[in-house]
Amino acid sequence: MRIAVVTETFPPEVNGVAMTLGRIVEGLLNRGHAIQVVRPRQAREANDMREGLDQVLSKGIPLPTYGELRFGLPSKSRLAKLWGERRPDIVHVVTEGPLGWSAVAAARKLHLPLTSSFHTNFHSYSQHYGMGILKSPIESYLRKLHNRTQATMVPTRAMLQELKGRGYDNVTLVSRGVAIELFKPSRRSEALRATWGVLPDDPVVILVGRLAKEKNVGLVVSAFRAIQAKQPRAKLVFVGDGPLRKTLEEMCPDAHFAGIRKGEELAAHYASGDLFLFPSLTETFGNVVPEALASGLAVVSYANAAAQELIIQNHNGILVPNGDELAFVNASVELAMDRARQQQMREVSPRSVAYLAWGAVCESFEEVLRDVLARHEQQFGMVDGIHLPGSMAPAKERLTHPHVSPLL
Repeated sequence: MRIAVVTETFPPEVNGVAMTLGRIVEGLLNRGHAIQVVRPRQAREANDMREGLDQVLSKGIPLPTYGELRFGLPSKSRLAKLWGERRPDIVHVVTEGPLGWSAVAAARKLHLPLTSSFHTNFHSYSQHYGMGILKSPIESYLRKLHNRTQATMVPTRAMLQELKGRGYDNVTLVSRGVAIELFKPSRRSEALRATWGVLPDDPVVILVGRLAKEKNVGLVVSAFRAIQAKQPRAKLVFVGDGPLRKTLEEMCPDAHFAGIRKGEELAAHYASGDLFLFPSLTETFGNVVPEALASGLAVVSYANAAAQELIIQNHNGILVPNGDELAFVNASVELAMDRARQQQMREVSPRSVAYLAWGAVCESFEEVLRDVLARHEQQFGMVDGIHLPGSMAPAKERLTHPHVSPLL
């Protein structure tokens, strides 16, 4: 297939959506598909010239509170021209900004098969930034956008049922994966732990992710202080960056701030911790949870998103009722104090997510695209005597070489 992917974020940007999309694009390329990624220009453009990958760049404006990311500007007419001249088999919209909305409009105008992913609870984020009044309009916007596609992919069964209850149509389950070849207990490094100022038996509480209000990071600090009151040599390690970093550095001068880490460095940071605390209630999935489990950490989380589906209570982690902060703190302290129970969880946690290899996820993603394409061909087939599927385009129009070109 020739697949057009429209997104406001893409590697090497560091966030869950970019990471997930990067893995899926890589998997689809390995399966022989041609991928056209339409996205805003990044602050630092990387020369990604893989065979079969075509990147079309648009102008963008910084996303409020996420200055490192950009909204793509509306581009319906340009996308319609681009795809009209060289039709993709199917269009997949990853993010719901102006560029994503333009892609939906352009694809529908051209009668192209169209799918989307629901990655981020933007309507929930609004309350963390003093914009609660916008929650309903944002929800209406998201629902309208996704309901104009022929399939909306979500990562958990709970999210699937929730979106159906909120009036979303054509919702289908495609889980997210974890790089089990990268995240594993053997990455643990005593040398790295020594740079944090801890001894081999000192407990390390670790949080990986964006340091921002919507991630409920303050609760990790509260839980850690309760742990520290009983285990004075405990250490708190933050991996990641964000708008709350300066505030957290002032609140926690004894914590270690590792900043953004990638690849083997990130894997070593995970595996060198002991307890992973995850208090976010705004996730659609939470990629860091399976990464922590694969790395052999004992996890305490609210019963939400990926954690709700991946954690078996008191087997590979602990789940607490959503929003019960006291229960979260108490569970964190109890697990930190019970070394035997903690070690038992750490031994089984990698095996509990071994089935989430990215190859299987890419296969599921591909199956959804093929199903939508087949249904679309049955419904439309030909319009005004013209075959619609991009597979009918002349061979010389097919993407065969990597290319980066401006849309604007």
